[in-house]
Amino acid sequence: MIAMVYPLVLAVALFAGAATAAPYIPANGQQVLERLPGKGDPAQRELARLRAELDANPADLARATGLARRYIEHARREGDPRYLGYAQAALKPWWQAPRDKMPAEVLVLRATLAQSTHAFGAALADLDEVVRRDSGNAQAWLTRATIQLVTGDYAGARTSCARLFGRADSLVLQTCMASVGSVSGKARASYDTLRQSLAAHADSPAPLRAWSATLLAEMAERLGEHAAAESHYRAALAADPRDTYLLAAWADFLLERGRAGEVQRLLAGRTQADALLLRYAIALAATGAPQAAQHKEALRARFDAARRRGDTVHRREEARYALALGGDAGQAVQLAKLNWAVQKEPADLRILLQAAAASGDREAARTARDWLRRSALEDRTLDGALKRLGGAA
Repeated sequence: MIAMVYPLVLAVALFAGAATAAPYIPANGQQVLERLPGKGDPAQRELARLRAELDANPADLARATGLARRYIEHARREGDPRYLGYAQAALKPWWQAPRDKMPAEVLVLRATLAQSTHAFGAALADLDEVVRRDSGNAQAWLTRATIQLVTGDYAGARTSCARLFGRADSLVLQTCMASVGSVSGKARASYDTLRQSLAAHADSPAPLRAWSATLLAEMAERLGEHAAAESHYRAALAADPRDTYLLAAWADFLLERGRAGEVQRLLAGRTQADALLLRYAIALAATGAPQAAQHKEALRARFDAARRRGDTVHRREEARYALALGGDAGQAVQLAKLNWAVQKEPADLRILLQAAAASGDREAARTARDWLRRSALEDRTLDGALKRLGGAA
């Protein structure tokens, strides 16, 4: 059943912006850096058990892929990219095998992990091999659609979603199709169809309901229907309150509504993920909290460390940092352009337009406007930046 592997796809689409935290030197020996999961944590106990079983049978494909999926799911929920490395380690016996000799289960997982570092070409090549062998592999088609959506290949994503017909749960198919339609000129119809589908499948697994409700919230927000968006966000949070992407999206919604205090309460203690630390720092700065400078500096150190490692997956977040906290519109627009060359989600377009408006960069503005015309994206959240640029939504 597709619902069993659905969280893996969320990791593909939503975890790409996370980056490993840089070393941080505390001000004194009493400062708490991180609260690690205790041995009594059920999730950690299960991961330890699965790891021990795999250590005893390292060539057991079912155990290895099962553990890798759990690691990826844990990385998604906790915003901790270290677990992506653990997932790769679990697959070590097959990792370097020729593509045409590698088990399909490993190819899908390797594609997932490749996407998390923006190696989209390699990820799609792995998935193409899977569907060449088995055109009915729903997980491969769904992962493929997700990557195509992130990179702006809407025609390809629509085709991949369509291959889920008869192979995946109806709500999965409708959510996949709506995710494409909502950014390619069919926002209202996609929203209405998905809303009806979710209502008709209220007994679906919680992660699937959270995915669909989060997408509905983002669609409603782009349509300018803020009350509906908030309702969908709250439904998603009720289904999955720890999802990192969902928390970041909800925090953005609150920040746009001037509700920074709620963001502080929402994200306190959840700042291991860079995306959440960024929003927490913005909220602190918005309320003039005395600890804002400390968190801004911690975030800057993370971005600096990522650059030294050659890590480029965090450019959208770094561009937003430069614009919202660093006061450097020039750096923000350069980062936003580099990010746009790789991925083209609505959030990527938003920061590109905002940075273009703040910096006066005509090239960035032209790139964003051209994409709006070609894609027919309907997004009222862009109104402010377009107005500053003298355009129209």
